[in-house]
Amino acid sequence: MLALPITLTIAAGAALVNIWLMIRCGQARTKGGVSIGDGGDEFLIRRMRAHANFVESAPFVLVLIAALEATQGSANWLWYVGIIYIFGRLAHGLGMDGGTLGKGRMVGTLITMLTLLGLAGYALWCVYSKLG
Repeated sequence: MLALPITLTIAAGAALVNIWLMIRCGQARTKGGVSIGDGGDEFLIRRMRAHANFVESAPFVLVLIAALEATQGSANWLWYVGIIYIFGRLAHGLGMDGGTLGKGRMVGTLITMLTLLGLAGYALWCVYSKLG
């Protein structure tokens, strides 16, 4: 039996989102003629922040999913949380461009915060509910 199938799947999804965000930054760099830094280009800055924001949250989500899956088993709800997180990060990346998809930023941010809060809270509950 494969160990941590949820974690492996969500980590693979996160890697694909990361590549997508990298490509979008590269496209913005090409469009703006910027090789290093942001060149003051607002569009590039938005894309860079979408990528950076993903990199800031993804490791915590993946570590928490892995730890919970390792200690609690491969529960269906972990699949849902992981998949919703990935979709939230896609929405955020698109939303950072502004325009008609701008609300995706808010949706993605909210999903990410709730994911982190929920996973962290459940992880703490798992540890401390068994100590008492």
